[in-house]
Amino acid sequence: MLESRALLLFGRIVLTFMFWTSGLVKLFDFQGGVAEMSHFGLEPAWLFNVLTIIVQLGGSLLIIFNRAAWLGAGALAVFTVLTIPVAHPFWKFEGEAAFHEMMVVLEHITVIGGLIVVAILGQRVARR
Repeated sequence: MLESRALLLFGRIVLTFMFWTSGLVKLFDFQGGVAEMSHFGLEPAWLFNVLTIIVQLGGSLLIIFNRAAWLGAGALAVFTVLTIPVAHPFWKFEGEAAFHEMMVVLEHITVIGGLIVVAILGQRVARR
């Protein structure tokens, strides 16, 4: 199974699931995405929504189809790092809210690790 191209494709789809689903939601509910950007103080909100859609969908596609997967993984990793101070500043909260946001940050760090691995594997697969 570990040599299966289908399993590798499935893994890349699942790894990027949170990005491409979020990008599609922001694309199809554009005003909802704009409201989310505005909620986090990102102005002009429409521009941040467009950029987020491009990064989330574009980065996911690069990884899924293993075309410059390193670029897609890098873009999504930087995006994920930037969401921490913008959307999950656990240090500004107390109690259970702080704990919840910190758990989200730890999950984000884990996803970044997965993106690093997929970038490395993408290069190895491309060389074959």
